[in-house]
Amino acid sequence: MPSDIDPPLPHSPQTPPQIPPQIPPQIPPQTPPDAALAADRVTRLTRTLALGGLVGLIVLGLCWELWLAPTGSGTLALKVLPLVPPLLGVWRYRMQTYRWLSLLVWLYFAEGITRAITDRGLSSALAMLEVALTLLLFAACALHVRWRLSRSASAAAAA
Repeated sequence: MPSDIDPPLPHSPQTPPQIPPQIPPQIPPQTPPDAALAADRVTRLTRTLALGGLVGLIVLGLCWELWLAPTGSGTLALKVLPLVPPLLGVWRYRMQTYRWLSLLVWLYFAEGITRAITDRGLSSALAMLEVALTLLLFAACALHVRWRLSRSASAAAAA
């Protein structure tokens, strides 16, 4: 007769064999692409320059057409409306926003060159400032897109 201190047999006919539970493999947590980009110095710098140029163009356009050198009834201040939606995309590192913003900015460049040549006084100086801001914004967008594309190409080659 077995005593109470004898351990049970692992494969006795009364108990089925115990199968150890399957442990899922440990998968490292994936970092979201935005967080990975935020750590990159060049990407942060180009975003900062693009945001600065974009906000500068918006503020310049509003101040220029409403207070500093208004033309007409101030309806030309509406020209800054297309610059407002890209703010969120640039803030969130959206590649598509940088691409189409680099094309949109040339409309403001053309306006700045035209008004710098044809206007006189303060309006001409403001137009030159608009040209400088558009060039800054274009350079930041172009550098941002090229840098990210080269990083993704090098990451794909390494994989």
